[in-house]
Amino acid sequence: MSDFAGINLDSQCLVAIPKKGRLFSECLKIIKGINLEYIRPSRLDYARCKNIDITLVFLPAHDIPHYVSDGIVDMGITGLDMIKETGADVKTEMELGFGKCDLCVLAPKVLGLKSSASVVGKRIVTSFPNISKVFFDEVARKMGDAAPTNITNIRYVSGSVEVACTLGLADAVVDLVETGTTMRAAGLEVVDVIMKTQSVLISNLHTKHAEMVKKIAGRIKGHMTAQSYVLLVYNCPRKVLTAAIKVTPGKRSPSLIALEEKGWVAVSVLVKKPEVSNIMDELDKLGATDMLVTALTNCRV
Repeated sequence: MSDFAGINLDSQCLVAIPKKGRLFSECLKIIKGINLEYIRPSRLDYARCKNIDITLVFLPAHDIPHYVSDGIVDMGITGLDMIKETGADVKTEMELGFGKCDLCVLAPKVLGLKSSASVVGKRIVTSFPNISKVFFDEVARKMGDAAPTNITNIRYVSGSVEVACTLGLADAVVDLVETGTTMRAAGLEVVDVIMKTQSVLISNLHTKHAEMVKKIAGRIKGHMTAQSYVLLVYNCPRKVLTAAIKVTPGKRSPSLIALEEKGWVAVSVLVKKPEVSNIMDELDKLGATDMLVTALTNCRV
């Protein structure tokens, strides 16, 4: 790779993020959260960071596994489904917890199909032809002699998969389902779940920028932890400390500091945001006092 807009791409650690859609919005939150400052020139899909030796590359999410696997970029954010569909050989650094959905076999509700076996041999439309072929070949193999003699017809389309049955193009579809609103509006229902997916951070197995990859992965892990946890500090009588620690075990273990007042200890611990109110109720019952909750902007744990 050569210079681009004054950037020597060979000397830069390249990080790919989805260029549009909801994944793009979530990735921007991460970029901001780990303090990567950049200016993206108009109409360009490259942006050099000002405060660290990294260049961001904005790519379609389904292309990112290829770019990372082939070493064109060093790391990126994409979906588990995209990795499986492309067969990319990459290292999964961490799950990111957003973009969660299921890759499902869907069929018109009026047909009342109850299993993937009932779809074998029929016409299927999907944006995931490779995953679908492997899945239905395995279903057919398990059916043995009961499997239809005609091969399942899998056709690729890049979008609007859910209308294929209505338009007469398919008997069933394989598509991603998050809330199910679009599926139900199209008169479809879930016949089977092929896989669960979410966004993940991946890296090239042979990157020349291993230290930078490790640094960025550490930053992202800290940022994601900070979004999920708060710091809870409270004072507790030593006689109920064992019970209090059972309520607040923390990510590893609580930090304890003896107070000047005999028989009391200060406890500092990370707790999950959604659970903090219930945890404080439990601690109050045990006799803990002076409970303080602090939001985290970033951390390393």
